Amino acid sequence: MKKNILGMMAVAAIAALASCNNASPKMDEQPAAGDSANGSGLKIAYVEVDSLMTQYEYCKDFTLVLQKKSNNARNTLNQKGQQLQNAMNSFQQKLNNNGFTSREQAESQQAAIQRQQNDLQQLQARLENELANETNTYNEGLRDSLQHFLAKYNKDKKYDLILTKQGDNILYANKRFDITADIINGLNKAYKSTFKKTEEKKEEKK
Repeated sequence: MKKNILGMMAVAAIAALASCNNASPKMDEQPAAGDSANGSGLKIAYVEVDSLMTQYEYCKDFTLVLQKKSNNARNTLNQKGQQLQNAMNSFQQKLNNNGFTSREQAESQQAAIQRQQNDLQQLQARLENELANETNTYNEGLRDSLQHFLAKYNKDKKYDLILTKQGDNILYANKRFDITADIINGLNKAYKSTFKKTEEKKEEKK
């Protein structure tokens, strides 16, 4: 499996929307309402990506789902790969010991091993594609939830610009422009509400 799929997921999805701080969000850490960046009336805020990824419940839940799928796929491929290796070893040992009664028998077993190898390669490609699709679904859900929340959030806050902050992509930012806690708290509240409604619908169908 491609090892970097989970590590890269969602960063692009939130790059133009929000970023977060490594500190846990607290309800009393609200951004200053009237701060402007340069005295010209331009109202700017930022959110830190790392905190959003680790503290937004949607991110945590979906990450667990993706990790489980990735682990299952890896275990399946390892099992199939071991079966192929055993078949190849058996064929080679039999070949070395003149265990085949005819050339045709040896070629038939060799062809079977080749088919087994082709099947393994196709399985690997299919599992990688499924994981990539799941990751895209996660990214789209994350982007949509951020866009929906920020549209409502900014009706009152009226920020002109909300930046993402990850690593050193912003070299310096005054802490008073950090709205990470506000965004995470709001997103989690909305997510829990949506999750509760989804669970209630599942119960109604039972």
